[in-house]
Amino acid sequence: MILHQVFKNVADSYDAMNDVMSCGVHRLWKDELMKTLDPSPRTRLLDVAGGTGDIAFRYLKYISDMEGDGHVTIADINSSMLEEGKKRALNLKLNQDSVSWVECDAENLPMESDSYSAYTIAFGIRNVTHIDKALDEAYRVLEPGGRFLCLEFSQVNPAALRWLYDQYSFNVIPVMGHVVAGQWKPYQYLVESIRKFPSQEDFKYMIESAGFRCVTYSNLTFGVVAIHSGFKL
Repeated sequence: MILHQVFKNVADSYDAMNDVMSCGVHRLWKDELMKTLDPSPRTRLLDVAGGTGDIAFRYLKYISDMEGDGHVTIADINSSMLEEGKKRALNLKLNQDSVSWVECDAENLPMESDSYSAYTIAFGIRNVTHIDKALDEAYRVLEPGGRFLCLEFSQVNPAALRWLYDQYSFNVIPVMGHVVAGQWKPYQYLVESIRKFPSQEDFKYMIESAGFRCVTYSNLTFGVVAIHSGFKL
């Protein structure tokens, strides 16, 4: 319930805060995620923890640029984040038939097994209670040959740069959260959750343990974030 309240409190300022915290770089990270996915009009995408639509809308634009029609299912446990995404979809004048919105838990998805060709989750998996269960569900809902992609904060290298990043994270981000969004605690939680998240190699092992094969990761911005990829074979 505490985590649910955290995201409810920041839903309407979530994207603006991401811009401020990352100096807009989060947009480039998400663009890179979509380039890595390289979807086609036949891609059936499930975007989990995607309430505000950042990944889903990129997918639809990617498909539109190919002069194709796509459909994406956006799943999020927080209704406030989903409502914010719906507002954005209206403002962007998206075809409402191209998006399905589902309020659900990443650890217990209501979707049928083997029903999607791609599963994305951006900056969401570190917020689930049991990461292994979320990974098991990702594997279940993907069809054979389907791809899992996760964009998540990770461990910065080298060590000297990590120290600077830690200073920025713990001393600046909560203050910016208070100034921009009027919220201190949610962004303090953000920083702490990043530090508790497994390293790139440890998370790679967790993805493999869920059954995925050909698991790889790519560091972006010195490992501030990483894109993790795996296939259901």
